[in-house]
Amino acid sequence: MKKLEAIKQKLTAAGLKATHQRMVIMEAIADMKNHPTAEHLFKVVRKSNPSLSLGTVYKTLETFVSNRLIAKVATRDGYMRYDPRTDHHGHIYCTNTKDLVDYYDEDLDNLLTEFFKKKKVNNLRIKNISIRINGEKVDPVKEVTIK
Repeated sequence: MKKLEAIKQKLTAAGLKATHQRMVIMEAIADMKNHPTAEHLFKVVRKSNPSLSLGTVYKTLETFVSNRLIAKVATRDGYMRYDPRTDHHGHIYCTNTKDLVDYYDEDLDNLLTEFFKKKKVNNLRIKNISIRINGEKVDPVKEVTIK
């Protein structure tokens, strides 16, 4: 019950009504670690909410993105994926398995920030730098790990 109350508070803090559809979709995406597409999320939530439409899932996800409750990540092959993490981080995209893995490296972030400071980019205030690394899993069965 604490989880649903936290989701309700998150929605209302963003100025949104905590409707049943929004609660169900936010709970599902928060539980997923795989950056789902709208279609994948729809298949998951529809099992327990058969009246929910794909259009409602799309509209709700876009509302969450515009209110900065989740992030949208485009993959190299053109799919839109949704990320419940809104903190600053990058992604590793495995082209052969379609996995999208969160990635953050403070040293790399600092290096890129300093690089752009030295380049003196005019008329742009950099808020953050996000990087996406595209690659292939060597062993598609194993998880990508970062040490």
